[in-house]
This record gives sequence, structure tokens and C-alpha cells, in this order.
Amino acid sequence: MPDLNALLADLTAEGDSLDALVAPLAPAGWATPTPAAGWTIAHQIAHLAWTDRQAIAAMDGTFDAILETALADPANFVENGAAEGATAEPAELLASWRAVRGAVVRDLAAVPAGTKLPWFGPPMSPASMATGRLMETWAHGEDVAEALGVTRAPTARLRHVAHIGVRARDFSFRNRGLEPPAADFRVALTGPDGDTWSWGPEDAAQSVTGPALDFCLLVTQRRNRADVAVTATGADADRWLDVAQAFAGPPGTGRPAR
Repeated sequence: MPDLNALLADLTAEGDSLDALVAPLAPAGWATPTPAAGWTIAHQIAHLAWTDRQAIAAMDGTFDAILETALADPANFVENGAAEGATAEPAELLASWRAVRGAVVRDLAAVPAGTKLPWFGPPMSPASMATGRLMETWAHGEDVAEALGVTRAPTARLRHVAHIGVRARDFSFRNRGLEPPAADFRVALTGPDGDTWSWGPEDAAQSVTGPALDFCLLVTQRRNRADVAVTATGADADRWLDVAQAFAGPPGTGRPAR
């Protein structure tokens, strides 16, 4: 069982890392295009603030109404939230995001143990919700960093992103109308400090290996498979790398090869 307080500390640190990139920007800098088609830096931060508000709704009992709205227009629900938020003045948007991400950390810490929170995918524990928020913050932070020409050094926080990517294996298959493999895979990734992060049985017939950073970029669809050093052994594992996604919602289109 992951330690919730440690997870929340990592979530805060991930948000602070992205905050340090956008806080110094002049207002015009917020209009910088990012690798996500049609999204500026303002869209990226607006999306994170919007999703944090959905997480708060999942904790305060108002999520059912949000889910109804999402089901009524699933193709545009997320895009509309980002587009609306991106119209705010940059200082207002930054202050709003800071406030809401702080509220998520505070509210998750107060959720009773054993609670399952509703979400757009399966219900989640507070620890899973924190992991999901960290994954999104990191992934959208990568888009912002790339837009600004900044290379961020990977940290041990990537283990949370990798974990949710591994746990989402079966979802990735079902989300594309495919039957998940019956057997577990061995996933062994090299962390930023050179240590090995592993999931699944050591004697599994199929496996995935590679740098943790590359795996995380792949499962968050920030890199095309052709551009990462992640290797699969076995047909099912190989297929997984083509469909992997660590986020809820429809299958993404991914990024073109570089």
C-alpha cells in the first residue's frame, strides 16, 4: 500500500517543478504553442486546473453532474474545459491553478482510508487519485518544457507515472476493443539513478524493458514508440506498447515519429 503522505509530497513537488517553468513567463509567453495540437502553454495549465477541479468534485460529492456533462459530449468535454480556462489572464490562470492544486493535496489527505472516489474511469482510492494527478502534471509539464526548449532532468517521481502505466495495461487493451492478455508481463525499467523498477513475475514469458523515462513518455503518449528505447519480448507485450495509455478517456492519437 503506497504511503499517501509521501505521494502527496511528490504530487506537490511535481506541481512546483512545472510552476517554476511558467511563473517567470511574460503574458505573451503563455500563448506559446506546445506539442499538443492547438494547445498553448495556457491550455496546458488550464487543463490541469480544470482536471484538479474534477478531482475535488469527486471528493465533495458533486461528481455525478460532471460525469453527465462528460457523457453528453465526450469528444469535446476535455477540450472545452482547456479552451475556456486558457482565455483567462495569465496571472489569474496561474493563481487559480496554484489554489486548486493545493486544494487537491489538502482534500486528498483528509479522505478516509478505504474510500473509493468516482472518476471518468474506474473508481479510485485517494492514493490512486494522487498518482493520477501526478502523472498528468508530469505529462503536461513535459509538453510545456518542450515548448520552452527546456529539458527537465527525470526524478524518482517517475516511478509513480510508470506504476500507473503498468496498472493501466488491461484498460489500454479494452479501451480499444481488444481482449487483454491473460498472463502478466514482467516490466523492468531503469530509473534515473540506475536502479531497476520492476512489476510482474520474474519468470513471465513476456516482458517489457527500457529506461523509465522512455516508458513514461510512451504510456502518456508524449513520444511515438519509434522514438523510445523500450523493448518488448512476446507478441502481446509488443502489442501493448502500440496501445498503451496511462490516462482515462478515449484512446489518444499519440505523437508522430520524429
